[in-house]
Amino acid sequence: MINGILAAEELIASRVAHTFRTYPKQITAAIAALLLSAGGGAFAVASLGPDAAELPVKQVFEAVAPSTSFTEQLEALDAHTFTLFRTEITRSSDTAEALLQRLGLSDPAAAAFVRGNAEARTALLSRPGRTVTAEATPENALMKLSARWMPDGDGGFKRLVVEKTPTGFRARTETDALTPGSRLASGIVRTSLFAATDDARIPDPVASQLADIFSGDVDFRALRKGDRFAVVYETLDADGQTLRTGRVLSAEFESNGKLYQALWFQEPGQKGGYYRPNGDSLRRAYLSSPVEFSRVTSGFAMRMHPILNSWRQHHGIDFAAPTGTPVRAVGDGTVEFAGTQNGYGNIVVVKHRNNQETAYAHLSRVDVKVGQSVSQSQTLGAVGSTGWATGPHLHFEFRVNGEYRDPATIAQQEGGVPITASSRPAFERLAIATRTELSAAFSVVQASAD
Repeated sequence: MINGILAAEELIASRVAHTFRTYPKQITAAIAALLLSAGGGAFAVASLGPDAAELPVKQVFEAVAPSTSFTEQLEALDAHTFTLFRTEITRSSDTAEALLQRLGLSDPAAAAFVRGNAEARTALLSRPGRTVTAEATPENALMKLSARWMPDGDGGFKRLVVEKTPTGFRARTETDALTPGSRLASGIVRTSLFAATDDARIPDPVASQLADIFSGDVDFRALRKGDRFAVVYETLDADGQTLRTGRVLSAEFESNGKLYQALWFQEPGQKGGYYRPNGDSLRRAYLSSPVEFSRVTSGFAMRMHPILNSWRQHHGIDFAAPTGTPVRAVGDGTVEFAGTQNGYGNIVVVKHRNNQETAYAHLSRVDVKVGQSVSQSQTLGAVGSTGWATGPHLHFEFRVNGEYRDPATIAQQEGGVPITASSRPAFERLAIATRTELSAAFSVVQASAD
């Protein structure tokens, strides 16, 4: 029930943000007119109204009789019925009883139906990550259950419906279209960026984009308590609930007293990108990290080699991540090597502009071939522990003219182009709408902080 209320709040916030984005000038004018009229009304009351101290005081006594007796009211309350709504996410370990129990249901007949009906069992059990909503009676018996999921990328979703009928339960599967939307969210950093986005219920893919967008401006390994952010991102919704997130549309990040802003803009016939409100491109030649949601375990410095047991220069950065975690190209380039090299194990080397190379080692698998062109964020393979590795991690190197450089500096290189003069008016209109909705988000997070 709580999840349902939160989903409704998110939907209302999304629609308000969309209205601001679409009609910024009209809304600004309406607010101004309202404030002026409100101010004039207040002045008229203050100037022309009589002094409250001079008004006569009267006491009025009136007997109030209830329209029904106390017994009749109790009987009416007993006869009143209501429906409970609850939402959950399926887990890989779910049984019919476990899923219904998390939904707050106590209905052996419904559990038996889910177990015995092939359509319901296939859709609900051993299918983690699916959104399930249940309608229940005051006695916590199932009235209706709906599950939603995206089977493919065709823009639609499937909905399983289990309903109670006079003759028992019935199941059916429907196909419907996803609704594009947007969400506005904000948060305050207390420990780390990803802990803050978790607290704000911002999906991991959106948090990762946020880190990539501001990687050239903000050192996310040295955030301060109280740093704050706001973000607007795309969603694909089913029955008012988000099944998948898309691109970040705009964002603000305030760190150490400095405010950084970004918005997505795509000129006609051109590749889109992120820009500052003044039109400067935020695109970097390289991402700051080849692995999402990871931590650095070894930097570009002298260290005790974990296998050779001697002090050696570590020529890259190690990122801790579970085996199978996708490894992405940090920039556009061409695969120069894809295979096995001694202590590196499975490794991919990508050649970039200006005789620059990046290397991705200890991979559990390699997904590209020599000579293949790759683009920024494209998957190259997966984290593993091949070669000289004591556990699963990614060893990442950055080389310039064959010489090792600190990969921590890789995200500082510019890689975008400014807005053209012909697209400037459209960009300015979008920038105004963006500032309006992000200011609204920041006001919410500031109020929660206070």
